[in-house]
Amino acid sequence: MDKIYGRKPVLETIDNGQKIHKAYIIDQKTPIVKKIIDKLNKKNVKIEFVDKNFFENYNGNHQGVMIEVNSFKYASLEDLKEAKRLILLDKIEDPHNLGAIIRSAESFGFDGVIIPEHRSAKVNPTVYKTSAGAINNIKIFMVTNLNQTIETIKKDGFWVYGLAGESKNSLSATNLTGKVAIVVGNEGDGISRLVRDNCDELIKIPMLGKVNSLNASVAAATCMYEVLRQNDFQ
Repeated sequence: MDKIYGRKPVLETIDNGQKIHKAYIIDQKTPIVKKIIDKLNKKNVKIEFVDKNFFENYNGNHQGVMIEVNSFKYASLEDLKEAKRLILLDKIEDPHNLGAIIRSAESFGFDGVIIPEHRSAKVNPTVYKTSAGAINNIKIFMVTNLNQTIETIKKDGFWVYGLAGESKNSLSATNLTGKVAIVVGNEGDGISRLVRDNCDELIKIPMLGKVNSLNASVAAATCMYEVLRQNDFQ
């Protein structure tokens, strides 16, 4: 069973129709908490009112609200056939980064986020919270082999771009229309050699400052916005 905390993620989950087994709430008089309580009561969800000590074992800004839901269900690979824009994450192990990338992917109209089974953050309460509820509105895929998945989506017509700082191909000068998949690695190592070799093309985000790297979630968001801009705002 998964735990989701934070007012906005909880509210998004309630509105999404996901089955909620139980809620834990510090009784507050704020309008949004009253709204959450009203919605939970309408769904006949059991609410346990607790004091602030209850949340001491939970990281992050819980905002005095938590619900228990069924364990997160990753999307089926069959759903990839309907996708047109994907982001693939290679060794993104920080759940805050994963949650932020999911939030950006949903905002910029991407159809799915693909993560590997190993050496990757998994969906957990921190990811739910950081995604601000976006995780309820986008497909998350977990795959056993990222390289095989890249080969699969290439056969389905995707052009796969790997983000690499040493590339000479600028993001803004690259044609990102059509079926596009972006691969983003972690801040320390970037994308792995095999994944890099499997990409159709490597691209970079041009920068002028002395710091020559971006947080992984910021880099991913920058790329996804450029995909959106080229496809929908031209």
